[in-house]
Formats: sequence, structure tokens, C-alpha cells
Amino acid sequence: MHEYTDTASAQAVAEKLGIVCHVIDCRERFAESVQRYFMDEYERGRTPNPCVFCNRQVKFALLASYAKEHGFDRIATGHYARIGQENGRFYIEKNDSPKDQSYMLSRLTQDQLAMLVFPLGETQEKDEIRRLAAEAALPTAHKADSQEICFIPDNDYAAFIEARRGPCTKGHFVDAEGRVLGEHKGILHYTVGQRKGLGIALGRPHYVTDIDPQNGNVTLSPEDAYAEGFQAVDPVYQLADPDRPIEQERFDVKIRYAARPVPVTVSVKGGVIHARFDAPQRAVTPGQNAVFYRDGKVALCGWIDRAGSE
Repeated sequence: MHEYTDTASAQAVAEKLGIVCHVIDCRERFAESVQRYFMDEYERGRTPNPCVFCNRQVKFALLASYAKEHGFDRIATGHYARIGQENGRFYIEKNDSPKDQSYMLSRLTQDQLAMLVFPLGETQEKDEIRRLAAEAALPTAHKADSQEICFIPDNDYAAFIEARRGPCTKGHFVDAEGRVLGEHKGILHYTVGQRKGLGIALGRPHYVTDIDPQNGNVTLSPEDAYAEGFQAVDPVYQLADPDRPIEQERFDVKIRYAARPVPVTVSVKGGVIHARFDAPQRAVTPGQNAVFYRDGKVALCGWIDRAGSE
């Protein structure tokens, strides 16, 4: 648990089922790992994905470690995803539900995957799970889904960061040619692809197409930015074999959690993933997790570093 975890609900369910509830204190690890990463990325002009980062670095890392230390062979979670094994490698496979969470689990290690069980892996409707929970009289049967980042319930990312690292320096909105359009509140308040809430009137809708942390400029354009490809770093391999070169191979990729998978051609050189879309895609956002699938199975993933082909 960390300070935002609803441990009371977990303990209530355990009591109802007559089982022991083990609580793992993750507060220090969570603050030093996830929250620091989150703030660092925004200050670099990037858009982080703390849930993906947390799953590997905190949630599943500590859960697997605790399980091994206490004699448990497996760990199970309620994620909507499947786990498979092929050629000696474990991988996450998409669930057919709209709630599919394979994207969020794409950076898990082979050791973590080897211990995992997903009881809801074949489930497609959350309403069915709620019905079963209600039949069992579990106190969380009708608990609302979590919608926002757990440690920022009001969704005000900038206020969270400024409260810990001080006020954000104001900067300028500029156009594609570098001409100043007006002043902005600080780069923490913006993300690539954003259109609403910019706080500037330009006569027609504009999109954020670039954020420069060096000079504090936020580039706006009346046309959304489309990219032919991107580069991603810090690759994590699941189905794909890290010892086998990837050169001009075909995958489907999700460049953000809510995005639909689109076809790409991929090469990996020197630990950098080079991906070229079949058709240009909008809002390729540095900092987001790009997940590459083959036949619905997670092959590999990487943090988007920059948009563009080569």
C-alpha cells in the first residue's frame, strides 16, 4: 500500500472471505520511484505514464518479492489481460474486453510474469464480475471504478508538482516559425496533442505540437501534428527475443493507452526502437509507452523519445 491505497476495502473483503489480509507498505518506494519519475518527466516537457511505470517498479516488484519471501508460488491480480508462454518466454496477451489492460502490463519482467495469474483473463464484461461479487455479498461489489491517477485524485498535475518543487516558470506560446503568440503558465500545464484549456484566444482552435523544456516554449499549430514514425528507448521484451535482432519487422502498436493499435514497421538498433507507421499518426507524445503487439500478444515496448522517422 501507499498513502492513496484503499486498504480498508481490501481488509473488509478479506474479513468477509475469512482470509488474512497482508499489507505491504510501499509508501517510501512509491514516493522515491513513481512520484519522482512523474515529476521529472513533466519538467522535461514529456508526458509520463505513472501506472505503467509503477506496475514494474513498485506494484509487481514488491508483490512478487513478498510472495517469494513468504512461501507463495503465485500472485494473482484482477487485471483484464491474459498471460501466455512461447519459446520459453512469458508474455501478456490482450483481453477481448474494452477494459483490456495489456498495455499497462507491457513492461513487466520475465520473472514477474512467471509468477502471475489473471483470474479475469477470459472475462469480457465487468458487470458480470460485479454481479458475482454482489452474490457473494462482498462489500466492494458496487464500488466505483478508479478514473484518475491514484495520487492526484483532483487531476491537477501541475499543482501537485508545484507543491513539491516550487512554482513553474512561465514561458511563451510560439508558432511553428518561433513567433511569440502569448504567455503561458509553465510547461507543466501542457502536453503534446492538447487542444482544450490552453488559456489563449487565437481565433481558431490550436494544438500543442511541441514542448521545449530548455527555453520554456510551447509550440501551437492550427493543425494537429502528425508523424510518420517515432523512436522509443529503454525497450522491454516479452514475446520478442532480446537476443534476436529485429530488422524491418511488422507489428501493431499502441502509442497511448486509449489509442487503437495501428500497423508499423520496426527495427531495433543500439537499444533504440525505430518505428514507421503505415499511415501518419497524430499526437505522438514523448514520455508515453509504445506497446508493440504481434497477433494480440505483447512483443516489446519502449518509452517514446521523439516523433519522426529516422
